[in-house]
Amino acid sequence: MRRGLESVDGRVLELLRLGAYQILYMGSVPEYAGVSETVNQIKETVGGPPAGFANAALRKVAAAGDGPDRFPSEHDDFAGYLERWGSHPRWLIDRWLARWSGDDVRRLVIANNRRPATHIVPLECDLDQTTERLIAAGFEATAAGRGSFCLRLQDGVSVRGALAAAAPAIVQDPAANLVSVYADVPSGTMVADLCAAPGGKVLALPARPDFILAADRSESRIRMLKDNAHRVGHPMALVVADALHPPVLGADVVLLDAPCTGTGTLARHPDARWRLSPDSISEMAALQDGMLAAAADCVRPGGLVVYSTCTLEPEENEAVVEAFLSDRVNFSIEDSGVVPASMKAEDGTLVVLPQDTEFDGAFAARLRRVS
Repeated sequence: MRRGLESVDGRVLELLRLGAYQILYMGSVPEYAGVSETVNQIKETVGGPPAGFANAALRKVAAAGDGPDRFPSEHDDFAGYLERWGSHPRWLIDRWLARWSGDDVRRLVIANNRRPATHIVPLECDLDQTTERLIAAGFEATAAGRGSFCLRLQDGVSVRGALAAAAPAIVQDPAANLVSVYADVPSGTMVADLCAAPGGKVLALPARPDFILAADRSESRIRMLKDNAHRVGHPMALVVADALHPPVLGADVVLLDAPCTGTGTLARHPDARWRLSPDSISEMAALQDGMLAAAADCVRPGGLVVYSTCTLEPEENEAVVEAFLSDRVNFSIEDSGVVPASMKAEDGTLVVLPQDTEFDGAFAARLRRVS
């Protein structure tokens, strides 16, 4: 495609891909049949003009064949190698290579293409007791470690039925759980969670607040949160509200798990990488700036705002916090000291990287309002 794949009509491109697959990989389809049937489909679906172009393209595919030599070499074009063999957008690969070493980015790409493990957070017993109960019920479970309160289950196990009966728990990746642990919310407090649904982080708080107001702009997601809270027996007040205009004042703790590009969860949402663009990051950062400013107005003097995301991009993490602190001099970062140093940056913020942990990615900052 001399002018690139972007120049090809989407319907034609999809049919060309199907034709190429038949020619190169099916084995049972002769080359001439793969070419002619695809050309006929394009005539029927799109019309006649692209048919000659499709015929020439597929004949070149058949003549060139397939193999590693048709793809970028790891040694000659490392970024192209990660893009093609790693199935990631080139712009993401390039920005990660500008930030991390080649080996770090390779490990991140591998982590993003791995089937994520299933983890649970016990609700009634500690990790050791829950592990014993699961083993007695015939399940395998190991502690995820790194400061999280998660257990990793064996691959393919259902978290419903017998497992749920043996050990009441919620499903949660250790990265998300580390946000709840890092927040270190004291018991006996009034907590407002401004982007709460489906509720994993607030339900997994190690200490129980006196009162929780859980808000989300999506009514359907609030229903999901209501079901989850009822299932685990953790009552809370629920409200449909936009985090840019939160209906609360004077909270002891405000949790803001902000919407983000989610580049720390690409293993769990593999198609998300293709829905993002470079503009997505700046668009999200602008939204996060507004939400964090609104959250700061909800907390009482001496109270705490916990800002978190599941993205790896500094524009949505460190830069948002830095801009906030430069504007709100009555706030400062306060390290809770309850998660391992390996999970934190020098300034005391939480940083979880998939390439180092095999967890999802996460970022969090505890922002204390001066009394």
